[in-house]
Amino acid sequence: MTLKRALAGAAFIGIAVAASVDPAVLDACAGYTLHNPHTEGSVFKADLALAGKCAVFGADIKRLSLTVEYETDTRIHLKIKDAAKDRYEVPESVLPRPSASGHASAKTAAIQFNYTANPFSFAIYRTSTSEVLFSTAKFPLIFEDQYIRVKTSLPPNPNIYGLGEHTDSFRLPESNTVRTFWSRDAYGTPPGTNLYGNHPVYFEHRTTGTHGVFCSYNVIGGIVDLYFLAGSETSPIEVAKQYAEVVGLPAEVPYWSFGFHQCRFGYRNFVDVADVVTEYANARIPLETMWTDIDYMYQRQIFTVDPQYFPMDRMRELVDHLHRHDQYYVVMTDPAVASVDGYGAYERGTSMDLWLKSPDGSYSRGVVWPGVTVYPDWFHPNMQSYWNNEFAMFYSPEQGLNIDGSWIDMNEPSNFCNLPCDDPYQQASEQGLPPRRTTPPPDHNTPIFVNSQRKRDLLTPTYATDNPAGALSSNTAPTNIKHANGLLEYDTHNLYGTMMSAATREALLNRRPGLRPFVITRSSFPGAGTKVGKWLGDNLSRWDHYRFSIAGILGMASIYQIPMVGSDICGFGQDTTENLCARWAMLGAFYPFMRNHNIDTAISQEFYRWPVVAQAARNVLDIRYRLLDYIYTAFHQASVDGTPVLQPLWFQYPRDTNAYPIDLQFFYGDAILVSPVTEENSMSVSIYLPDDTFYDFATFMPVNGRGERTTLENVDFTEIPVYIRGGSIIPLRVRSAMTTTELRKQDFEVVVAIGKDGSARGSLYLDDGVSLVQERTSLITFTYAHNVLSVGGSFDYQTNARLKQFRLLGIDSKPTRVESDGRGVKYSYDRQSKSLLVSLDKALTGGFSVTLSD
Repeated sequence: MTLKRALAGAAFIGIAVAASVDPAVLDACAGYTLHNPHTEGSVFKADLALAGKCAVFGADIKRLSLTVEYETDTRIHLKIKDAAKDRYEVPESVLPRPSASGHASAKTAAIQFNYTANPFSFAIYRTSTSEVLFSTAKFPLIFEDQYIRVKTSLPPNPNIYGLGEHTDSFRLPESNTVRTFWSRDAYGTPPGTNLYGNHPVYFEHRTTGTHGVFCSYNVIGGIVDLYFLAGSETSPIEVAKQYAEVVGLPAEVPYWSFGFHQCRFGYRNFVDVADVVTEYANARIPLETMWTDIDYMYQRQIFTVDPQYFPMDRMRELVDHLHRHDQYYVVMTDPAVASVDGYGAYERGTSMDLWLKSPDGSYSRGVVWPGVTVYPDWFHPNMQSYWNNEFAMFYSPEQGLNIDGSWIDMNEPSNFCNLPCDDPYQQASEQGLPPRRTTPPPDHNTPIFVNSQRKRDLLTPTYATDNPAGALSSNTAPTNIKHANGLLEYDTHNLYGTMMSAATREALLNRRPGLRPFVITRSSFPGAGTKVGKWLGDNLSRWDHYRFSIAGILGMASIYQIPMVGSDICGFGQDTTENLCARWAMLGAFYPFMRNHNIDTAISQEFYRWPVVAQAARNVLDIRYRLLDYIYTAFHQASVDGTPVLQPLWFQYPRDTNAYPIDLQFFYGDAILVSPVTEENSMSVSIYLPDDTFYDFATFMPVNGRGERTTLENVDFTEIPVYIRGGSIIPLRVRSAMTTTELRKQDFEVVVAIGKDGSARGSLYLDDGVSLVQERTSLITFTYAHNVLSVGGSFDYQTNARLKQFRLLGIDSKPTRVESDGRGVKYSYDRQSKSLLVSLDKALTGGFSVTLSD
């Protein structure tokens, strides 16, 4: 089995070449020979000379330069470049590279680089065991003008994770898997295809350890740019942290963003939106944030509202109502700007010459929702100023739409104009864009909230990627566009969405300085998590898409360092069903980003529309909100060191080979095991419990895992199996609330789930929930061992919430006395669940201890 990967072109597991070329032809190429090797401190350098003609897809590059740097003791950076001239590399402005530590070397590194000179090949191996982690032996390096190949062997039955974005299983299939990296508008998120974002990194897990490879080069251009991450022989979490050192730590998000979000494509007018808010309140289902899709816009033009259907004064009234009730509002902003004379956003951008241009210097026009459009050039030096100004004007708190976050879509960028797109105006007309409204507008005064570089072929390169959309420019911006800084869309295509993300984050910061921006994007790239969150795109209301979502969120949160992630709950496209929506509501409560959203042509699917779904939502939101500080603490830790907020089972049990393929269960944080029912209309589920102690979250009863599957029967559609991993301490709010503002006023209880060794640990992070820079924070630590529960850490954040009780699980017998700092406290013991409830009333202002006496 072979593995080959790339950045803006294609990455593949299996043998992946153009259909007309026998792979044996490529393997027969002579490759390169290494000359002039020399070492300068932690850097190894050499020259590579072409050993013989290959030229399968174009001219060979005859002379290359090789640089290998031991940047840290756990990271090697390898680059192979054209020795004669510069080629495209991902700009530092988009993906800043980590600097070397300055003290690493081959002598101290956990992994080593080794090479063979003739023909040139290289290997990366683990220092402590000499185990080979990556090797190009037997496979020649191919480096042509528009085709690069690096090929490596993998062990039998490899456990490979990553290489996203995709809807395949979390552990990638062992053979015949093709992975293309080319952003596209992928309605229905079909498995086995390239989707909206690109994350050319994989983790390989073995019983001997876990390592990672981050690839940053083009198959159809650019250079070879590889980071090898040593990972760890004991904890897979370490490789996730090391990847975060390369692409950046996730941004912290506002506390309120963990609440429940509701959206739909197809809300007809401001009355519809207001009625949804009212109905959630009537159903006593917590609604934190209301969203509106492009329906609010005038003829689908960004930075506008439709004056008849979504008039600004009524929209401001709607937003004011939400804010008075401690709720929030988010709307969509697309990148494409309608090419319409007199339209302010277009006129202002045109006066600044900000749009992507065709090779002849004219504006490149496509077709999107508003009809004929132009596209912002994110590389233009004045682009951020323009974007800041548009956000400041249209989303003005005083006169405009006073949003609390931003949803950015269609930023691959998407283009409805079919190639060759010679007449976008004709195509827009034929497609009926912008679409006409199909209902009359409401009366303006309707009451609401009453009841509801070389000469290259940039369009069709010889090497054809496996892109279901067809040619590279199909359904997106033309690849022969030149950006304001001279870079070509051919090279930078996959950066478009992340550059829009960065610009939008800055625009929100400019609009509300000092507050954490909340931005959800569709298209992403390595490093996107430092600025935004992501939803998994236009899925379908199907049980397989419900299952796909688990691998999707695991990929983003545990590998690609984009932890604020979720899938459209109940499905975006097609009609959902009551049972599917109930199950998805339960699962979706354990997505970091929880939002119900669907298309205008499907039935409405707000949770309150079916009694069973409404009860499922109430039940699971009670769990989610009580756990909110637990996951908020996990997010803070991720922002500090990259520890994943969602984890596959093998992250916690790296030696358990049974756990390696599991992608229908996952850890929410490092302690909450989520095991949803995943089969259509079923009331049973087969789950895997590793050889460890767990506790049922609903009953607190102990469950002994034996490293085998067990079947749970009679799981109601309003229930979801959730377990606490032994050895964990979980902070919970004593009760839930209808908003996160109200939730933050609730007191705490702490659940101590004692592990096999008799100990447990956990933490609680507190801050004001919104500020970008915190003046005061608390990081409270909990440890339990030898019948003593110790509370310590820092207590600088002032909160009126108090610690009311401890619930200790796995206590075999009732203690004779329980003391806190030497004074007896009230307690009760449940013999059946072996749990001890200790009543306290402690301010979160300092440390203390609780001691159990036999």
